[in-house]
Amino acid sequence: MSRIGAFAGDDLATWMTKSPELGRAIGAFANAVYDHNRLPMRTREVARTVIAHANECEVCVNTRDADGPAAGVDEALYEHAREWRTWPGYSDQERLAAEFAHRFATEHTVLRDDEDLWTRCGEHFSDELPADPALSCALWMGTGRVLRTLDIGQSCQLALPSRV
Repeated sequence: MSRIGAFAGDDLATWMTKSPELGRAIGAFANAVYDHNRLPMRTREVARTVIAHANECEVCVNTRDADGPAAGVDEALYEHAREWRTWPGYSDQERLAAEFAHRFATEHTVLRDDEDLWTRCGEHFSDELPADPALSCALWMGTGRVLRTLDIGQSCQLALPSRV
């Protein structure tokens, strides 16, 4: 039951009318993360799903990208997100993005100081590309925690709109 009003269990947006300016701003941020992200979709989705599990946000865990199958994103990618260290179905870049997301959620200052991780990022991403997972993780951490904390949409499944 939502902590800020009565909303349908599958309503993930109306609650933002409680704070219209901030709601529009977070919506614009979300659109930027999904429409202008330079990460390959598989890499983005494994990182997003790792954050979803860290947040214990059911709607985030159950979210799927409508374009995912065309981009090679299958259910196995989502099902094994908690096994990002060992599941052989992830590429080195996907595994690194999952590690980044996990550590962003659980040990951000240790992550900041981990020279080995930043060396590996340099091997798998261009110099400017780590900004994309960092900003994406900020969106996912924040919105996932809001949804979980306010108990909004925790029983629904979301499909991200296709951008074709």
